[in-house]
Amino acid sequence: MTAPLHTELLRLAQEAAHKAGALLRDGRPADLAVAATKSSPIDVVTEMDIAAEKLITDLIASHRPDDGFLGEEGASREGTSGIRWVIDPLDGTVNYLYGLPTWSVSIAAEQDGETVVAVVAAPMRGETYHAVKGEGAWATGAWDGERSLACRPAPPLDQALVSTGFNYVLTVRAHQAEVAQKLIPLLRDIRRSGSAAVDLCDVAAGRLDGYYERGLNAWDLAAGDLIAREAGALTGGRPGERPARDLAIAGTPGVFEPLQRLLEDFGAWHD
Repeated sequence: MTAPLHTELLRLAQEAAHKAGALLRDGRPADLAVAATKSSPIDVVTEMDIAAEKLITDLIASHRPDDGFLGEEGASREGTSGIRWVIDPLDGTVNYLYGLPTWSVSIAAEQDGETVVAVVAAPMRGETYHAVKGEGAWATGAWDGERSLACRPAPPLDQALVSTGFNYVLTVRAHQAEVAQKLIPLLRDIRRSGSAAVDLCDVAAGRLDGYYERGLNAWDLAAGDLIAREAGALTGGRPGERPARDLAIAGTPGVFEPLQRLLEDFGAWHD
């Protein structure tokens, strides 16, 4: 049985993700423009990223004023309750800016530093994914009701479909392209969706065999990583390490370890 606190956190995360997703889907202005840039001129923030993060943090704070926050667009508060919310209000901002459908709202709740609740809403898919630590991963969507998520049976690596992403800093992107060039002949194919949270949920849902990326932040990873693990996937970084900014990997058992070995050999964890 899910602990009452985790049930409360899940319901609050679902409400916040659905409301932020509706704001982003229905409130996107026709003349949407870049409000700011971050790591490079192509790493952008729009007014809608900022508005969605404010909606999420205001809603959560109205119910749980003692919780902490870590948000991509600047939300930062220590909190005193032992709960911290890790928020990416719009994962896939460039997709959103161009009117592409692959973007998401990602919300995770940490308890004493460990992710215990995760919600990823993908409004243009009409799907929402969620997980509670130890309780499995689930999705709601066009099908009736909820369905449990389970990653795919592991294929041989040369039949694995793997997704990745590319950093916005030119030197990092160039090396990532070299790594991808080495990997492509060893896999079924590589995909690039533009949303780390969606990629991790696609591993959970059996739509991908694996995913890797360098340069992710906590808000990119927190929710999707728990959802993937609760669906039976393995996640990590460099051998023996947890997912981190240097490298994050998720994959079905049987794909994860050989993919991790290749990425280590190819130096995917450095520029």
